[in-house]
Amino acid sequence: MVLVQLFLEFCRVGLFSVGGGLATIPFLTDLGERTGWFGAGDLANMIAISESTPGPMGVNMATYVGFHTAGVVGGVVATVGLVFPSVVIILIIAGFLEKFRQSKAVDAVFYGLRAASVALITAALLQVAKIALLTPGQPWEGMPFQLNLAAVILAVIIFVLVKFSPLKKLHPVCFIGLAALAGIVFQM
Repeated sequence: MVLVQLFLEFCRVGLFSVGGGLATIPFLTDLGERTGWFGAGDLANMIAISESTPGPMGVNMATYVGFHTAGVVGGVVATVGLVFPSVVIILIIAGFLEKFRQSKAVDAVFYGLRAASVALITAALLQVAKIALLTPGQPWEGMPFQLNLAAVILAVIIFVLVKFSPLKKLHPVCFIGLAALAGIVFQM
């Protein structure tokens, strides 16, 4: 039953997360809350691992959740569930593309999908920022979250270094290594 649920849940994610891997994050947040398969901390780990491993981020995260939930078979089922809607839609569109290539209605649909994609990626950005830059507050202080000052300082330093220094010419693998080092230092 879990395998069927994995397939159906990731079919839904694959069908509605227009815009790539980051657009899957709001859907995965909801999925984790509804099913209890993973929490916010697990989601942060999934994002970090998916960003640093080869392949599409959404596929990597589906494989991670599936494996975490139901082993190797779960990883395969979740991954197939995620890509299944895209494959079906691409096959359908390919059959009709020549007929509707100049259609204003098709152009309007794609224009609307761009806005939806931006909204989903913005929601993902806010969720990742919340996980990375905030920590749960103390109930007696009346604040649900507190600013993690070390994380904010690190984010500002990284932004400045990447935007305004010769470091921006380094290979992305160097940044992954530096980020791992910074994580080790900040966790000590």
